[in-house]
Amino acid sequence: MEHEIKIDNRGDFGLWAIEVAKQIISDEGFELARAARDGTDDDVRAAGNALGQAITNALMEVYDGLTEGADED
Repeated sequence: MEHEIKIDNRGDFGLWAIEVAKQIISDEGFELARAARDGTDDDVRAAGNALGQAITNALMEVYDGLTEGADED
């Protein structure tokens, strides 16, 4: 994501996850729907892969945030 946020509790994490999911679906989900409507099988495959990559990137971002200070404890 573009900026750093601080997650102090489960509620903060939930709000972050909802916002990230909205962003991913509005960007990549739209491209997948458009490819399914107008594109070839290769277009659909590429859009599906981009959606999966966006989800993976979000998960890795949160993992990196969780492990960032773990070695300091």
